[in-house]
Amino acid sequence: MTLDIKICGLKTEDAVDKAVALGATHIGFIFFPKSPRNIEPADAGRLADRVRGRVKIVAVTVDADSDTLDEIVDQLSPDILQLHGKESPERVLTVKAVYGLPVIKAFSVREADDLKKIDPYIGIADRFLFDAKPPAGSKLPGGNGVSFDWNLMHLLDGSVDYMLSGGLNKDNLAEAIQLTGAPGIDTSSGVESAPGVKDLGLIEAFFEAARNAQSETAVAGRGT
Repeated sequence: MTLDIKICGLKTEDAVDKAVALGATHIGFIFFPKSPRNIEPADAGRLADRVRGRVKIVAVTVDADSDTLDEIVDQLSPDILQLHGKESPERVLTVKAVYGLPVIKAFSVREADDLKKIDPYIGIADRFLFDAKPPAGSKLPGGNGVSFDWNLMHLLDGSVDYMLSGGLNKDNLAEAIQLTGAPGIDTSSGVESAPGVKDLGLIEAFFEAARNAQSETAVAGRGT
């Protein structure tokens, strides 16, 4: 199985180019003013144009209104919309109908019951993203650099397509992949030297860790 890798919260040409050169399947641009990774739609569009057609471009929003989504879609022309707020199933359906784009719906996870919240969205969202619940006092729904109990992923129905997020970095990525068998992974703060500042060396190390983890998984699979 090919592992999807999404580098999220990109803001610079160097980081976009590095992520795509190393094999990212998705790159994410965050449109949320409270985030240190926030970017203007026009700036995101210029960055995306550098790599368009070589990678899936994801627009990440948090309870965005229709005017905001209109501007993002117009300026960025994303391949996918990621809804990282409290959007209802009805809102997801509306967004898909209006823009004709697939939707990733993000959920925050701390305990088993949190996974049940996806049930009304199955068959509506095209993919799910599971992030850790933000720590107390955080104003950000994601990008907080914290993880959750990855063993909870075993409670999911095997037909659920998802990306694993939440504190993933070069040091814990192998464990996360081996424990969950996630078909996709997402990182933002895990490849940063400071909030919102992508580190090219950490991006490279993250992809090396992903390659190693996939090789180990493949070897283990052949041994069973």
